[in-house]
Amino acid sequence: MAHLNKLSLIVATFVVTCLVDSARAATPADLCSLLPASEVSKTLGRAYDPPQKSAAPRPFANTNTGTDCNYLSKGGSKLWFRAYVDLSPSAAADLFARLSKFYGTPTPVKGLGDEAYFDAAHAIHVRKGNVRFYINLDPIGTFTPAIEKQIKDLASGVIGRL
Repeated sequence: MAHLNKLSLIVATFVVTCLVDSARAATPADLCSLLPASEVSKTLGRAYDPPQKSAAPRPFANTNTGTDCNYLSKGGSKLWFRAYVDLSPSAAADLFARLSKFYGTPTPVKGLGDEAYFDAAHAIHVRKGNVRFYINLDPIGTFTPAIEKQIKDLASGVIGRL
């Protein structure tokens, strides 16, 4: 009986390790690659340079740093894509909920990732598994249904690469 319990523990440990490793492998090392400049340009209808990449700060102590990807257009607009990879989907969900309190009243967005919302400044926040990201177009001008669709399309493209 003890041998069977030991074997079950070994098998369970192996399965969990494989699942965690496969989740990590699905997220690229370069988070900016989740949103190619060519897709930003095509979706927004103007040319954007490749992203300027930098580290995004930890939102709270003992959390991961993220990646900021800033795309600049010749016309002066900027698209800011910030992404974090958390230790687990539950840790990401907890941080996603805690951080939503800092951005004004959220407007939920259905059909994007595990959860998503537009904040008071019309930036979109999305969580898919253990990845959280944010897309902000500046200046956004008047927030129209067409701009909302463009931002949702960009977020959808990111989700498709996860």
